[in-house]
Amino acid sequence: MNFRLQTGLLSLSLPLAMALSLPANGTGADPCKRMAFEAHRSCLNEASSDFWLARALCSNLSDPAERVQCTIDAFSDYLEARHECTDIRGERLALCDDLGGGFYEPAIDPANFVPVIDNPYLPLLPGTTWTYENQDEDEIIVVTVTDDTIDIMGVECTVVHDVVTIDGEIAEDTFDWFAQDLSGNVWYFGELSFEYEDGEISGLDGSWKAGEDGAHAGIVMQAAPQIGMVYRQEFLLREAEDVGAILGTSARATVPYGAFTGCLQTEDYSPLEPGVLENKFYAPGVGLVLETDPDSGQRVELISVVYH
Repeated sequence: MNFRLQTGLLSLSLPLAMALSLPANGTGADPCKRMAFEAHRSCLNEASSDFWLARALCSNLSDPAERVQCTIDAFSDYLEARHECTDIRGERLALCDDLGGGFYEPAIDPANFVPVIDNPYLPLLPGTTWTYENQDEDEIIVVTVTDDTIDIMGVECTVVHDVVTIDGEIAEDTFDWFAQDLSGNVWYFGELSFEYEDGEISGLDGSWKAGEDGAHAGIVMQAAPQIGMVYRQEFLLREAEDVGAILGTSARATVPYGAFTGCLQTEDYSPLEPGVLENKFYAPGVGLVLETDPDSGQRVELISVVYH
């Protein structure tokens, strides 16, 4: 082997050896925290890459004043991106503490799933349609349990169609995939989400599928919810990291569709959106009846349910 090739292979093997042998700073041997630190490094590298690309575009501006301002803006965006990366790392590390650390690799055995989703807090029976309204945003959300199913990891999942309109125009059109296990837990296996802008599909952000690209299914509704429970609802790093926590099991909620007692109250959040929280209220036999933003006070309220 010639010296140049040998040196090149050595320079490639050293980072690999370090990655395999050394834990990320501050993580010890916990894989959850190690994942948080390594995802943080990825985030910082992306911020740096975006900065240098922006700088390159700035360099092509012939006007000196525009070129300087472009560079200043690029650096400002870079600093903001780094700050966001650090906030996300902090949220992930806090979640690791709440979950007790460890790996997140839920075992999915198709034999442990049933064909009907009848969890009392999230009954997803084909033909049911829930309509919600957020008056502050002139937003209407229509959720329909279809007769369609999709096979994911050998599990027959129910397809739920979710359409969001704002000011009468479609903003998001999503197909979600759910299944219930023998114990009564409702699992979330992914979604195909179309985002719209001016009537045209503008992206597929948030789309993911369990078993692909490192994604794992999560539990969106516990069979026996207990106050204090914290659980992953979905998992694909940097794309789908929603988390749920049980706040109460005897909450009240009043919405246009009716007044409900004995509701399950959850707090939903994602490390990808630090500081953003949603409180959700589920009425037995009905499902989700109310979402609230504890900071803004905005409410997404159930206005009708249609059973076919």
